[in-house]
Amino acid sequence: MNYLSKKAAGIEPYAAGEQPKDKQYVKLNTNENPYPPSPKAEAAFRAFDFSALNLYPAPAADGLRAAIAAAEGVPPECVFCGNGSDEILALCLPAFFDADGEGAAFADVTYSFYPVFCDFFSVPKRIVPLEEDFTLDLSKLTAAPAQGVIVANPNAPTGIGIPLPAVEAFVRENASRVVILDEAYMPFFGQSAAQLTQKYENLLVVKTFSKGYSLAGIRCGYAVGGARLIGGLERCRDCFNSYPVDAVCQAVCAAAVADGEYYARMTALVVSERERLRGALQARGFCVLPSSANFLFARHPLAAGRAVYEALRARGVLVRHFRKPRIEEFCRITVGSREQNDALLAALDGFLPRG
Repeated sequence: MNYLSKKAAGIEPYAAGEQPKDKQYVKLNTNENPYPPSPKAEAAFRAFDFSALNLYPAPAADGLRAAIAAAEGVPPECVFCGNGSDEILALCLPAFFDADGEGAAFADVTYSFYPVFCDFFSVPKRIVPLEEDFTLDLSKLTAAPAQGVIVANPNAPTGIGIPLPAVEAFVRENASRVVILDEAYMPFFGQSAAQLTQKYENLLVVKTFSKGYSLAGIRCGYAVGGARLIGGLERCRDCFNSYPVDAVCQAVCAAAVADGEYYARMTALVVSERERLRGALQARGFCVLPSSANFLFARHPLAAGRAVYEALRARGVLVRHFRKPRIEEFCRITVGSREQNDALLAALDGFLPRG
């Protein structure tokens, strides 16, 4: 007997990066930060009063909202918190798009959760191809008939960032529809549009604690936007889960977001290693797209993307390969620590063709 709904039986879920347990790997496949979280975040965890866990957490995560608001320079009521940016992005679909509307517009090569969300919530998809060099022509996204648009900046999996002046012009040109900016990798680019949400009521900026804050294991994200957009997210959240962010998470993330000095230093280390690794890959013949994220998107003219992935895996190094049109010759390589990156390069030298 098949008890699944037609939607559950027919939908193709998002495929996360592999997390193998068969042996110890140099793990450069899921864009985790190689450096630890802030010591202040750890101190908040250790100081947490666990006797209070018999009580529900603050539904709106008031303390965390206030800490984020202070870091972003916006009022607390302009902040929304959730279990990772993915949950918030998912809530955006029922909050801002209709099943019988014009749909959501986004790039063909971008975060692969966007089409999954659309399918799950029965929202039509308007796919805009990236250019040959994998940049996004924002004017084509503006021209797409859609109820709203979703843009990852920097983009994933390409890593290419869009400068803030171009983003602001795009938001202004799309004043009649919602613009959702997924800034998961913005810490490594430094051109956030969060402040623009105070100027443009159609703009929602979504961020995560997973990447720049080294807290992927705690699952927390947030959105910054005007009262109408934040209110829409709150209405949908409260139809699904009115206590989304647990109390421990709220305390740890509030401490983390307040420690900007520590994370500035860690981000500088990632960016420095990104540029060193990009040069080393290019010296080995790779074509590497310009990255503003904590990963590199690279292909080798003498080795297929799948072959590079499999050869590295066999040597104990994990990278991400996508069996998808336009990008199947590429591998996405997380920027790790210096030691991890050197292990990657040594593994490449063990099998790459010369010439």
